[in-house]
Amino acid sequence: MIAYYSPRTLPEELDGLMDLALDLRWTWSHASDELWRMIAPEVWERTRNPWLIIQTVSDHHLETLVRDQEFIEAFRRQVKEREAYLNDPGWYGRTHGDQTIQCIAYFSMEFGLSEALPIYSGGLGILAGDHLKTASDLGVPLVGVGLLYQKGFFRQSLDSNGWQVETYPYNDPGSLPILPARDASGAWLRVSLELPGRTLYLRVWLAQVGKVSLFLLDSNDPMNSPHDRGITGELYGGGPETRLLQEGVLGIAGWRALTALGVKPDICHLNEGHSAFLIVEHARHHMEQTGCSFDQALEATRPSHLFTTHTPVAAGFDRFDPHIIEAFAKNYMKTSGVSWQKLLALGRLNPDDPDEPVNMAYLAVRGSGRINAVSKLHGEVSRRLLHNLFPDVPEDEVPIGHVTNGVHVPSWDSERADDLWTRACGKERWLGTLDSIAESIDRVSENELWSMRNEGRRNLVEYARQRLGRQLAQRGAEDETVDEAANVLDPGALTLGIARRFAEYKRPTLIIHDQERLRRILTRADRPVQLVVAGKAHPRDEDGKRLIQAMAHFAFQGGLRRRVVFLEDYDMSLAEHLVQGGGCVDQYASTAL
Repeated sequence: MIAYYSPRTLPEELDGLMDLALDLRWTWSHASDELWRMIAPEVWERTRNPWLIIQTVSDHHLETLVRDQEFIEAFRRQVKEREAYLNDPGWYGRTHGDQTIQCIAYFSMEFGLSEALPIYSGGLGILAGDHLKTASDLGVPLVGVGLLYQKGFFRQSLDSNGWQVETYPYNDPGSLPILPARDASGAWLRVSLELPGRTLYLRVWLAQVGKVSLFLLDSNDPMNSPHDRGITGELYGGGPETRLLQEGVLGIAGWRALTALGVKPDICHLNEGHSAFLIVEHARHHMEQTGCSFDQALEATRPSHLFTTHTPVAAGFDRFDPHIIEAFAKNYMKTSGVSWQKLLALGRLNPDDPDEPVNMAYLAVRGSGRINAVSKLHGEVSRRLLHNLFPDVPEDEVPIGHVTNGVHVPSWDSERADDLWTRACGKERWLGTLDSIAESIDRVSENELWSMRNEGRRNLVEYARQRLGRQLAQRGAEDETVDEAANVLDPGALTLGIARRFAEYKRPTLIIHDQERLRRILTRADRPVQLVVAGKAHPRDEDGKRLIQAMAHFAFQGGLRRRVVFLEDYDMSLAEHLVQGGGCVDQYASTAL
């Protein structure tokens, strides 16, 4: 059960409803969707946030629901199903329950779990969110560690000329499906980090992801200065000093939070190099416990660290000027017993070069017992990128393996697909080996598959129309233009989704290179094709914004407005509809297809 202090009192008959609302399992368990629709259909459809529903629904409405037998039966069914889920040891518990690994701590700068908890920007976070969900389903003993951003990543709109405009709405913790993490005495858990001239206090929040606990650190504490309260303000926001502070919070304060909670991980998994300071803090903690030297502590803790690298180019590694690190870490170094030279050397190719930046990937590699890339090809690329750290080893023998990225399928399939796959392959279809999946799917009739595909496309078209209408109205378009949104796209046409980050090296506008040819393809009467396009450019990437503008101008052309739509503010909700409704080139979940 989730331990919390209730922000409101519910009728006794609804005991357990808060547990359901705070368990992010509803992000992938379609069985509970109807329950939340029955409570507040409009809030559910717009936010998909049961915790917000619980916070905003009236006492009178709850009393009415208590007298609704259909609702009570649905509620009790969900409570019972959740209890059974939590008590099931899962694949890992049944097959590896006697193993020595009892806890894995997964550190990531972002987690893409739901639009109800917007603390992600792209593929790295989506992978991290799917990782937690999969661990929960399989019963892997895992906890997550991340940051709670007051604003998160930016939200996108386009002006009347198709130019990207960024906004940063506030993430109100009271409406997010999280609660303060409590220590043994019941106090709100806080951990601290030594900074020049002051102490930074970090509040710790708990998000429950099925069987997995995700702990999120937040600097927006009244005990901090206004400047320090903004350290966890924006995901990947601010200058290098802010980025460095965020990474220090994740790695150092993240470890301290686990220690304060009594969590003793056997393995620490670093999802990218952002949490590399964890290596130093873990070694410092080991020194404190055993009295050994830093070198001995690093050697002792290295086997318990796993580093996953995602970066395909050397320029993608985080690097910090040594003077910035000195300003951040000098107080920490004094209390840690770790020499300044040791820390710099771990993050440099040449430890004797005082001007060389500190590379967080180098620090992660040197402090980890295992390193993996995210595909076979990326493994080859990573061995080449990091070969200079292993000068005496042939490139193909550099100790970097790979684990091909996958997705948590239940998070991305539709209710209709979930029902079909359950009938065809069984409820446990994704929770073990996939040896019999293909054979089971082969038994599904073509008519059923085609019917499911058509329904998904119709739902995508309807969703695109509604979303386009809202964005046009918000932009101040004429009523006639807004009304036209209800007729864009054809539910019966081949629909392609193109959604990704707009950066020049990704060539997102390649499809409109030959616009006349594309126009002929899109406007054929006998074989109609249509495009749903989405994507963001980094706020400081002017070239990327120009690419978005070019795509938006193409979509605005006369004769194409019903064949091409550009949907603003690409997010998980849009990604789900694209995956469920059409062929999709998508940075989040294309492998789910």
